[in-house]
Amino acid sequence: MSDQRGQDVGLRVAVLGPGGVGGLLAALLARAGAQVRCLARSETAAHLQAAGVRVESGQFGDFTTPVDAAERLTTPVDVCIIAVKATQLDAALERVPADVLGDALVVPLLNGVEHVDLLRHRYPQAGVVPATIRVESTRTGPGVIEHGSPFVTVDLVATAGLEQRVQRLADALRGAGVTTRVGDDEQAALWGKLNFLAPLALLTTAAQATAGEVREARREDLRAIVAEVAAVARAEGAPADVDQVVAFFDGVPAGMRSSMQRDAAAGRPIELDAIGGAVVRSATRHGIAVPVTARYVDELRGRYPTG
Repeated sequence: MSDQRGQDVGLRVAVLGPGGVGGLLAALLARAGAQVRCLARSETAAHLQAAGVRVESGQFGDFTTPVDAAERLTTPVDVCIIAVKATQLDAALERVPADVLGDALVVPLLNGVEHVDLLRHRYPQAGVVPATIRVESTRTGPGVIEHGSPFVTVDLVATAGLEQRVQRLADALRGAGVTTRVGDDEQAALWGKLNFLAPLALLTTAAQATAGEVREARREDLRAIVAEVAAVARAEGAPADVDQVVAFFDGVPAGMRSSMQRDAAAGRPIELDAIGGAVVRSATRHGIAVPVTARYVDELRGRYPTG
């Protein structure tokens, strides 16, 4: 079955966590014709069921699209996108029973690297697809998503045996307007994002400043954290180019803020353990010194709630 753009519209997609990231993808996929069910708390689910998801975006325009919504997954799906904060993951997974999920694809768009093994253990029959997303997108109210970055890019890793199903998902995302790449290197995808995200999150949150401000005022620390994370990434088997990451950092919009920074400013628990903590733990396992990263992690742990 296809819509007027010729894309596959039969994909059944559950979105666990219809916030800034999940809500944006839910709305884009639903608008493109996928069967989308958002999984959330009862109040949020009721609102989404009645009013749909509203997106305000310079890239995609302003639109509202209907979605199905429930507290818990009760029927099979082809794909379950997990887009909750790392601090909420354990509780949120109660909404997705393993016996209902079956062998569906599980696509975690979480910050960090350690959640992939956790999900494989929890859902042994499912096809866990390591994935990352680059976007600045914020939930400003129930079912209201403000997409601020001029891009949204998803990287999917097609592990052995899942290639065809991952490609089907990639095609659906591309049909919805999302830049989507499919690779086969799990460590490269996960650590490639963390090499950029860790300095962005740690620096903007510590300074409560934008990417443009910290890349000027904290240039030395920026290069140091990028280099430290790159060393850990290489030890984990991922390629890492310090100059390339710094150049990417220099190219993002000057006003960009990290989700950790926004959480800290709002008094919400920050994903410090999943981002900076994961780097420090891996560095310790490999015997790599990461003094600047560790200093920022310790500073932020003392200033903000983490769980």
